[in-house]
Amino acid sequence: MISITDKILNQSILEKAVKRYREKGIILPTFAQMQNPALVPEKIKEKLKSIGLWDLHPLNLFRITWKNEPKASGGLFGAPNYMELPKSLTGVDARIVVLIGKWFPTGSHKVGAAYGCLAPRIITGQFDPTYHKAVWPSTGNYCRGGAFDSYLMDVTAVAILPEEMSSERFSWLKEIGAEVIATPGCESNVKEIYDKCWEIRRSSDNSIIFNQFDEFGNSCWHYDITGHAIEEVYRTIAASRNRFAAYISATGSAGTIAAGDYLRTLFPHLKVVASEALQCPTLLLNGFGGHRIEGIGDKHVPWIHNVKNTNAVTAIDDEYCMRLFRLFNEKEGLQYLISQGIDESIVSQLDLIGISGIANVLSAIKTAKHFDLNADDVLITIATDSAELYVSRLAELTAERGSYSLLQAARDHEKCMLGTTDDHTKELTYTDQKAIHNLKYFTWVEQQGKEVEDLRQLWDDHNIWPTIFNQPARWDELIHEFNERTGLLK
Repeated sequence: MISITDKILNQSILEKAVKRYREKGIILPTFAQMQNPALVPEKIKEKLKSIGLWDLHPLNLFRITWKNEPKASGGLFGAPNYMELPKSLTGVDARIVVLIGKWFPTGSHKVGAAYGCLAPRIITGQFDPTYHKAVWPSTGNYCRGGAFDSYLMDVTAVAILPEEMSSERFSWLKEIGAEVIATPGCESNVKEIYDKCWEIRRSSDNSIIFNQFDEFGNSCWHYDITGHAIEEVYRTIAASRNRFAAYISATGSAGTIAAGDYLRTLFPHLKVVASEALQCPTLLLNGFGGHRIEGIGDKHVPWIHNVKNTNAVTAIDDEYCMRLFRLFNEKEGLQYLISQGIDESIVSQLDLIGISGIANVLSAIKTAKHFDLNADDVLITIATDSAELYVSRLAELTAERGSYSLLQAARDHEKCMLGTTDDHTKELTYTDQKAIHNLKYFTWVEQQGKEVEDLRQLWDDHNIWPTIFNQPARWDELIHEFNERTGLLK
């Protein structure tokens, strides 16, 4: 049966963690506080005023929220960060809204997913920060988030990621003091990461693997935190005539898309749309291959993906993403967009959308066109990170293709955004969903040692996903108890 983390499993290990955190002054935020930072104690807010967003300070655990003020230092909390893209940019009447992940510590919401995996192990006595190492296998931002959280929580971090990821990822990980292991391949080479994890399991008795693709803490965090942030944004912007038509998310580890499970409890007719790379259309065509949309590892179906709640799949050409990445970040691209009547306040913020965020926007456009959505319809998607984490990619594109120009900007906007169609889009029937779910067998049962009975339970048991997703309420009780034992909030 699928295990639920709802009790303390080892009191002696838990006491070691309590003692260490008391000594180090580490206070754990609750999921409720990440969802609603108004609940954060005033004395912590006061101290945050003098702490930078990326500072390696344990109180920055309280900045794991969508509601940070959009400033690099001294900010507190407000509404979720988002931007709405106009029709003059997207070419569709439907309202496309993007949640912005840049204003998390590390510049990506993956610090939240990592916290959702590590914190429950600590508060239940399954992870000893004085002995265990936290191993973070990832295609990029998740291992960065895991390394950041580990540093703040006084844990030794091991980051595993493909060698072809951006140089910014590797340099930052080394600066933070994480042990870094580069595996062969690119964004799509997830199995190579898994193989390295098995090697570590066999050779080390003090390493605990936090695999984002099978750690339910990842999807729980997004269900509880990202889902509520999206709900708040929708209720803020929606007029009486609007309807919440679709939520679009790259599948990746299937953490972010779990926000759709929460949203469907409120908006039953909402369509949850999975986005992936056309060069590796795993859900669309059982496909394989390599691609350049960093942050959405694929060629398998994550264990934590509730496929029954996915209504459609879109596949995005990575070439379009790279061309729009230049359009959104080169001076000539911005000049062109302004010349087309797009508000300068919008153009100046396009660098808040990273490469996978651009793919999500293109998926939203495909969704709007496929379902004939109009100005009354709202679609919400995610920018996991910003262009700040891919500066080296711009330099590589310039070296490969030459300097950017106004003419190239016009071509890129016309072809890659305004010219987007609903090709490579598939609505999923029940049979389609089951076929995708069954693909989990070949990765998780044959390769990774899961039980086939658990695979069946994830499909057949109608109560299992709500039970999984609602664990944070119990975790918050244990976090309160943990903080009480450290005495740091007195």
